[in-house]
Amino acid sequence: MEHDHIYAALARQGLIGADERPSLEALTGGVSSEIYRLRLEGGDFCVKRALPRLKVAQEWLAPVERADFEVAWIRVVQAFAPEHVPQVIASDARDHLFVMPYLPPEKNPVWKRELLEGRAGREFASQVGQLLGRIHARTAGDATLASQFDNDHIFDPIRVDPYLRATARAHPECAAPLLELARRTLATKLVLVHGDVSPKNILVGPGGPVFLDAETAWFGDPAFDLAFCLNHLLLKCIWRPESTAQYLDCFDALRSSYLDRVSWEPRSELVTRAATLLGAFLLARIDGKSPVEYITKEEDRERVRGVAIPLISEQVGELDEVRARWAIAVGV
Repeated sequence: MEHDHIYAALARQGLIGADERPSLEALTGGVSSEIYRLRLEGGDFCVKRALPRLKVAQEWLAPVERADFEVAWIRVVQAFAPEHVPQVIASDARDHLFVMPYLPPEKNPVWKRELLEGRAGREFASQVGQLLGRIHARTAGDATLASQFDNDHIFDPIRVDPYLRATARAHPECAAPLLELARRTLATKLVLVHGDVSPKNILVGPGGPVFLDAETAWFGDPAFDLAFCLNHLLLKCIWRPESTAQYLDCFDALRSSYLDRVSWEPRSELVTRAATLLGAFLLARIDGKSPVEYITKEEDRERVRGVAIPLISEQVGELDEVRARWAIAVGV
């Protein structure tokens, strides 16, 4: 009974018979979707279904049709980098779910776990930057994609509002620059953006990085993707201080390899937008709607605020300056 809606969708796609009830094993990870391992005679698959309310403490609602945009993003990237995205086996727009191969973690570990264990460092981070830059470069200025992914109604409630406006509400002293960042981000339409480029959404696959969870895909500002991922690498320094040098190496490698791919606009303009967003994201992952789960001590939260609030207030527009201030704060 619990999974009848999923079985019905799988039957509509011809993956199972109308009366079949194969095993569905709930998988952990993420706050925005139901994710299951589906066991069939032909192999194991992964079923992902978008939730209308995300699994976080604050109320966070988002349109479930974002699952359809994730499928569309995967198919766009599959056309030129098939080894770096999962294959879409089937998709069901009626129930906003799709099916992809189950990628066993022993062969496709999550980059976040590898970072924690001291593996997949600088070289892999460089590959991530190259792939992200390649996706942005291949989709830059594409009018068809701009129309297809014209979905501010999804990107705003699932990214702009919870990260920028919610943080502005929590920090009135920073409200003006944060609200301007929200306005600027929504107004910048340049490339196909993934929207959630995080180590938890990147697998260390046999052929290099595999990007998952593109449900926030949107035609917009490439600086969002760059800053979003760089932010995670900085925050990891507090999560595991003994690996700070490694995380900063990853920051440098990803930034450098990505910027080498930028051809659609002056790099200095993109860097300015990324740097200003990076300061905002640091604060957002402490006091926005989606705080990182691994920074639990108030003294560590204050350390992040001590770097982020001046970055926002001063509107620091250089990634080198953001990195330098962060390095001092974490004792490098």
